[in-house]
Amino acid sequence: MEKRVLLLEDDTNLSETIKEYLEDEGYEVDAVYDSQEALDRIYEKSYDILLFDVMVPGMDGFELLKKVRKKSDAPAIFITSLNSVENLEKGYESGCDDYIRKPFALKELLIRMESLLKKEFGKNERVVIDKDIYYDTEQDRLFVKNEPVNLNHKEKKLLKLFLKHPNEPLSHEKIYQYLWDYDENPSDMALRTYIKNLRKHLGKERIESIKRYGYKFIK
Repeated sequence: MEKRVLLLEDDTNLSETIKEYLEDEGYEVDAVYDSQEALDRIYEKSYDILLFDVMVPGMDGFELLKKVRKKSDAPAIFITSLNSVENLEKGYESGCDDYIRKPFALKELLIRMESLLKKEFGKNERVVIDKDIYYDTEQDRLFVKNEPVNLNHKEKKLLKLFLKHPNEPLSHEKIYQYLWDYDENPSDMALRTYIKNLRKHLGKERIESIKRYGYKFIK
């Protein structure tokens, strides 16, 4: 099945070039030219990856992605001519997964996309955690010994984040950005509770605490 891409780029020539290249590589690409159209598309259908310019008509790409994160956790790459460290920081704070500066080689964009997509799992996939533990992406539920486990919304999001980054240290900051919307206040106490509840079902050894840094999911 073709991976679906939402491309927001108001430069029509560049948009057409990227769209044509990615379609030749086997992707399905929806190209839009302003932030409101991008937001409308995201509420109409799901995408496997998002490519956003920043300086576009309507709200900028940073603000757009903050809104999008309430609806979708699809990996997102900013493609922009903004090159300051401050803009890079704003990009990651808004919820992006990668940031590529213009001008760029199309092959580089493709490599970055494929790297992010390898960390995703399919809509109808069973992700095996242990012999008696798996996560069903179609039902969006964790199963232990074939029995469904009740997790709240943020516990599910945290589990999916761990499954996308197995054996990779994740900082508290990255987890906060992923779990909490931009208008919410991250809570260390709440995060500890989510970790405790996941350990109860997965096993304490599955989630390793990294002192003064964050956590690592062991798989």
